Amino acid sequence: MAISLAGRSLVSIADLTREEIEEVWRVASAQKSGEVPLEEQLRVAPGRTLALLFDKSSLRTRLGFEVAMAQLGGYALYFAPADVRIGEREPVEDAARVLGRTVDAIAARLSAHSHIEQLAAASGVPVVNAMSNLEHPCQALADLLTVREHKGDLTQVEIAWVGDGFNVCHSLMLICALLGARLRIATPATHEPRGEVMEKAEQIAKETDAAIEIGSDAQAAVRGADVVYTDVWVSAGMEEQATRRRLDFRGFQVNRALLEQAKPDAIVLHCLPAHRGEEITDEVLDGPQCAAFDQAENRLHTQRALLALILG
Repeated sequence: MAISLAGRSLVSIADLTREEIEEVWRVASAQKSGEVPLEEQLRVAPGRTLALLFDKSSLRTRLGFEVAMAQLGGYALYFAPADVRIGEREPVEDAARVLGRTVDAIAARLSAHSHIEQLAAASGVPVVNAMSNLEHPCQALADLLTVREHKGDLTQVEIAWVGDGFNVCHSLMLICALLGARLRIATPATHEPRGEVMEKAEQIAKETDAAIEIGSDAQAAVRGADVVYTDVWVSAGMEEQATRRRLDFRGFQVNRALLEQAKPDAIVLHCLPAHRGEEITDEVLDGPQCAAFDQAENRLHTQRALLALILG
């Protein structure tokens, strides 16, 4: 049976099955390689519109969605943080109903995960979570595609996460659980992933033979890993916590000494933007093992594939 995502929303990466994730990657890889030429891609969504609702600034997410829609023959309409103020100027449901009567899909980068859920429930059109304070499913799709391109069979790969147990970590946990991968997480004790996400990932992992381990020892997490992944210590909106967080995360920097604990051919991921000299050093980010910019490119390919499947 053909796999279809037509008309579907993506609020959590766990909204997808393993087979659906593989289909997104199949389409992404075909488009990326040129197997599906641009002339054919342009016929996927001619005249279709995607609203981008962002309450935080963005480079990769906005760039990926705008370029993707152009390459599919459609249009992306960007609403900046000052334009949106969703839930402030008017109820989320009212904005959702207006959007649903005007555009074909919505990509929402909103702090409150509940607002994305409300958009998906009330708009009547597909809604893609382009990042919330709970999850970043589009990032997870690009992350594991990058790992597979570099390392092959994901069930044979050891992935280490070092840093904050926040939204990117949450989606990484869930996609690793869905795909039967092995993930070791090291965070300061006060910055662990949220309990409900850990519980959900553990439930999925029981069915897929995935392994999700959570601790506070960065050296132990990285030892023997094929992939070392980190993110900023101070995410947007947390600036007032910056001093405290920099103290909490001492010992969690991905530097040459930590990377030497991983396998010699390990790759390094970072969802970017990076705070160089904090969670990662220049030597590592600019070094030969870094795949963060492959990862950033794959944001375009996976987001374009996702839109093609949703709008096609």
